[in-house]
Amino acid sequence: MRALQIAATGMSAQQMRVEVISNNLANMSTTGYNARRAEFADLMYQQATRPGTITANDGTIVPAGVQIGLGVRPTAVSINLAQGSLTQTSGDLDMAIDGYGFFEVTLPSGASAYTRDGGFKRSADGQIVTSDGYPLVPGITLPSDATTISINAAGEVYAYFNNQVQPQLLGQITLAGFTNEKGLEAIGSNLFLETEASGAPTVVVPGTSGLGVIKQGYLEESSVDAVREITELIKAQRGYEMNAKVITAVDEMLQATTQVR
Repeated sequence: MRALQIAATGMSAQQMRVEVISNNLANMSTTGYNARRAEFADLMYQQATRPGTITANDGTIVPAGVQIGLGVRPTAVSINLAQGSLTQTSGDLDMAIDGYGFFEVTLPSGASAYTRDGGFKRSADGQIVTSDGYPLVPGITLPSDATTISINAAGEVYAYFNNQVQPQLLGQITLAGFTNEKGLEAIGSNLFLETEASGAPTVVVPGTSGLGVIKQGYLEESSVDAVREITELIKAQRGYEMNAKVITAVDEMLQATTQVR
């Protein structure tokens, strides 16, 4: 019976949905994490009688026809780009993007990656790097004798020194924007890669071209809504159970058929 295969696709879809929800809940405390959502579409239909065909009996047009669906398939795991709330940390290298945009960093391979995790650190040679040691682009080196580091909303980095009234400009932090941010490829460690779907990045000064501004001393929390995720988990669990019941029902029908003498 087709119902066995159809219900099996339904169970697989709900299992994938639970896996996505599980990943969201696991990253509730991940800085700059955006929740994901599994999306599905129905499979092809078997056309027993096509709508609009002419019947052989009296020549009338069939208004609806007989179309039997063959199940469901996953189409995407899309990212919800809603900004998480900003939490004050008072760290001089903690930066949150208030609005759209990504920080650009350089991977060991030399490729560029993009992140909204602004929990930056200072490397041994004074560079601004991520927690994994990937340098921020453009590269900015912090003097070891600087007493205070200040970063304004436009991304300008200043260093204050003893016996100097005026700060020294060290560099300019830029942000990258994409035409289709949902087309970025997630590679873990809060990093994304450019793809054909995302388009090439537009790198500008914060606060321009529709991108956000930088908030020093803040970090962006995860955008995961725990209540929503638990609700979706319950719905996915019930959907899985109902598809399992269909398989049980079909099995009982087949059992009854084999017992007919």
